[in-house]
Amino acid sequence: MRRMRALIDLLIQHDFLLVFLVTLAARIGAPLPAAPLLVVAGGLAAAGRLSALSLVVAAVLANVLGDAIWFIAGRTHGHRVLRLLCRVSLSPDVCVRQSESLIARWGGSSLLAAKFLPGISVVAAPMAGALGMGWRRFVAYDAVAGLVWTLCFLGLGLVFSDQIQDVLDALSNAGLLALAALGAVLLLLVGNRWRRRRQMARLQGEVERISVEDAAALVDQDMAPLFIDVRSDPGRAADPRTLPGALNIPLTRLPDYADQLPHDRLLVLYCNCPNEISAVQGAHELLQRGHARVLALDG
Repeated sequence: MRRMRALIDLLIQHDFLLVFLVTLAARIGAPLPAAPLLVVAGGLAAAGRLSALSLVVAAVLANVLGDAIWFIAGRTHGHRVLRLLCRVSLSPDVCVRQSESLIARWGGSSLLAAKFLPGISVVAAPMAGALGMGWRRFVAYDAVAGLVWTLCFLGLGLVFSDQIQDVLDALSNAGLLALAALGAVLLLLVGNRWRRRRQMARLQGEVERISVEDAAALVDQDMAPLFIDVRSDPGRAADPRTLPGALNIPLTRLPDYADQLPHDRLLVLYCNCPNEISAVQGAHELLQRGHARVLALDG
């Protein structure tokens, strides 16, 4: 109870600064509870102990500033930043593809949807930068997205202020039991993601790879394989570099073209994604459909 009271006192004394710093750190990628903090702050604002306007300004500014840092990184370094962010994700196989499809389908409004999608939230801003979204458009959409996100969680605190106080009291009294329950939920979530990652690891073991050097050697020996670029259309727009003569078939549409690809030629699939996972998935799909000579380009 004392720790909870200390947190509330700190929030009351430094409301703008605390909300700004925690939200900024969360937008940059730190595992800090920005949304729950806003809910608690909303409850305190409902009791007249904090200024709701001050909280909104702090949270929106932090959202725009934090996302702008990643937006600049995306414009400057493109997919290298996205590969880095998705590599540390527990689901790197879907991280880049979901971000690309979200930005391509919804444009600037995707920044709003991304605020509420775990795993995509931090990646959306650099993806927008990598895909060439303009500065003014980004700031406008991100400010609106940050405002909606802030009002949602702050509003929860304002509407359910009495219940929030009851929950805080219950958590304080439960002590270790509440922490154990929270830890169990987190373990289940992480365990499910880890299981998927293990499945991807097994899949990678079933698909052979070829290095860039070995693939180039085959081309020099007039034994050129058929290269297939399985990146999505937005992915190729962000990084238009491709191999000469390569077919552009996004991974999601590869099954539709599987029967049209030659069975008597070496097929080499490549992408620009963490651990070449899209190329591996595509190669596995073609192997399952009867193609005997399919490799994933390594690197």
